[in-house]
Amino acid sequence: MASTSKDPVLVVLQLTGANDYLNCVIPYTNPIYRDNRPKIGIPEDQVIPIDDELGFHPNMGPVKDLWDDGKLAIIHGIGYANSVRSHFRAMDVWHTCEPDIVGTEGWVGKVIRDLDPRGENVLKGVNFGQGLPRAMALRGVPVTSVSNLESYGVLTDVPAVAGDQEGAELLERFARMYSPAIGTGPVMDYLGQTGQNVLKGADILRSVPQGYSSTVEYADTPIAKYLKGIAQVYMAGLGTQVFYTAHGSFDTHFNQLPMHAKLWTDVGRAVSDFFADLREHQVGENLIMMLFTEFGRRVRDNGTGTDHGAGGVAFVIGDQVRGGMYSEYPSLKPEDLQEGDLAPNYDFRGFYSTVVEKWLGMDPVPIVGGNYEQLDFI
Repeated sequence: MASTSKDPVLVVLQLTGANDYLNCVIPYTNPIYRDNRPKIGIPEDQVIPIDDELGFHPNMGPVKDLWDDGKLAIIHGIGYANSVRSHFRAMDVWHTCEPDIVGTEGWVGKVIRDLDPRGENVLKGVNFGQGLPRAMALRGVPVTSVSNLESYGVLTDVPAVAGDQEGAELLERFARMYSPAIGTGPVMDYLGQTGQNVLKGADILRSVPQGYSSTVEYADTPIAKYLKGIAQVYMAGLGTQVFYTAHGSFDTHFNQLPMHAKLWTDVGRAVSDFFADLREHQVGENLIMMLFTEFGRRVRDNGTGTDHGAGGVAFVIGDQVRGGMYSEYPSLKPEDLQEGDLAPNYDFRGFYSTVVEKWLGMDPVPIVGGNYEQLDFI
């Protein structure tokens, strides 16, 4: 891991629904971009330039500030060979690192297991959002899922569920919450211990907001609330090393211009405020954030938006990140496209491997299922 004596912390932000790569990191001087985006292309005078070829979406100003500070790495052309265009299947692939079969073990779950083999800390991995991401689902691995930190833990005030008598009704609720991530067959078996773990996590987390203060005013948006919650738990020093959250939907088939602008307004400000919060408290040197989406979008617009594509973009942010561009922006030339889409040129499992080995200090091979090219952003 990079130079810090504290345990490394990873925040994963999932941009659900397929963020449009071409209107996010824009090849604004490329005439092919203009030809293919007659309705939703971003005018050159509105792009925030990165260099004389690429620029950020006009609503990504806070992201550009992180770039200017040298804390942002852009990973171009990320994806995998023969990528699928289904949201659900593509997310399964990213969550399990299994492009060829339907995997059942989440890569983040494997990370948490290796960080805490005995499952001693029920807060080693924490998700902010509804349910449990498949990426975190792994039998025997405790993960706490929080929808609202301010009200989390109130169940422990109810005598019937405060101790060992959490009750069948409560476990059934957990079953409904977790079953999409792990399947219906092993759900109740899995949840016998998971229910207990979540109650323990709730009991610990309930006091976190009381010990937190900040001058940073987060926006009143779901992603801002989740990142604020992550900041609070991180700064509480509870031993959490993996945080997960998501925002979207980025599925901009229709009305893309205002939708995409709003999405990046919300994400950009939330991420910026999160890191400002860490700076104010003089922490964060042992934390990085990775942002990913399941695939990019089609090169040619459909008149009001864009359809499902292939090659996409990922980001990594943090004090220990070597800012810059990694891999290459895929060619927009018609002969280089795959079914009208940008061709992926960097396997996402190499992205994961880089974070797992260079940041978390672990062997990535059993986590991602093989050896893949790593990058130098850490």
